[in-house]
Amino acid sequence: MNQDQEILKESVQNFAQKEIQPFIQDWDEKGKWPEELTQKLGEMGLLGIIIPQEYSGSGYSNVDYVIILEELSKVDPSVGLVVAAHNSLCSNHINLYGSEEQKQKYLKRLATGQTLGAWGLTEPAAGSDAASLKSRAVRDGDYWILNGTKVFITNGSLAEIHVVMAITDPEKGRKGISAFIVEKGMEGFRVGKKENKLGIRAADTSELVFEDVKIPQANLIGEEGTGYRQAMGILDGGRVSIAAFSLGIAAGALEMSLKYAKEREQFNQPISNFQAIQWMLADGFTELEAARLLTYRAAFLEDQGNKIPKESAMAKLYASELAVKASSMAVQIHGGYGFIKDYPVEKFYRDCKLATIGEGTSEIQRWIIAHKVLSEY
Repeated sequence: MNQDQEILKESVQNFAQKEIQPFIQDWDEKGKWPEELTQKLGEMGLLGIIIPQEYSGSGYSNVDYVIILEELSKVDPSVGLVVAAHNSLCSNHINLYGSEEQKQKYLKRLATGQTLGAWGLTEPAAGSDAASLKSRAVRDGDYWILNGTKVFITNGSLAEIHVVMAITDPEKGRKGISAFIVEKGMEGFRVGKKENKLGIRAADTSELVFEDVKIPQANLIGEEGTGYRQAMGILDGGRVSIAAFSLGIAAGALEMSLKYAKEREQFNQPISNFQAIQWMLADGFTELEAARLLTYRAAFLEDQGNKIPKESAMAKLYASELAVKASSMAVQIHGGYGFIKDYPVEKFYRDCKLATIGEGTSEIQRWIIAHKVLSEY
């Protein structure tokens, strides 16, 4: 890291310790996003991380973004996920593919924390097979009439600005999918079920329902039929953010395990003296550094303007599976205390699994990697 990045890292650490750490258990037990935190994140510039300054964003690099997400997720993965979904998915979709008018109208609100953003691709019957959407938008003069349902949408009930993918030409398959900006308050648009989740409980995850929603033609993002291609491009970058989110979980779990192992005594000595504990820590910290390098490399290549489907998939796969492994190991090192809510590793254990599912399962990441490797060699 350069000096500016060291300062950025320290500032995010201090913010997380002051504004997030004291309230984690309360937010988790209530399963409710603290809306006052949205404004604070906006004031810190953490809701417009990779948005250009001309649209009120922070204009940070993707490497800077990884630093920020790791530090937030190390303290509370729920906050890390909300920030990742807002920045990488909704805001960045408009930033990369939206018109100048759309950027002026929506990005400033998103970047400054006036509202959270959400991104709607997943449906009840369209998960890993993202091209099998059922949501349909039909042209009606200067408007599109949208019908359908989206599920598992992060920030779904909180966001005022949603980027939504829907079929506009069923005959063209994935080339018949388009992307739209849908605003809260549009007639026929409502929030459905709010999910009661195993982990990441403070992050809002909701169903979105569209019943004859009238969307202006001006809210179509890019050309008709380019929505699927846009979404795949967004997911490439989004996977880097989930890799960084996973790094935070793994780092938090490992650092707490290290501290606990040096303090906890059994057989008249710290358990850190035992080879079994030492080897778990050795493996965990080694793999953490490997995951960091994969993630930073993907972010660096993205900053250079490269397409990174393989690199982002590798980073996301390795880091997310490490988050699960490290969290499990942390509970083991803590023993019975690892199951007690007073110890944060219990929450990491519940939170970590989403990392291997969201924005493409581990199986999908392996498919992407294999496809690229086979085509390259």
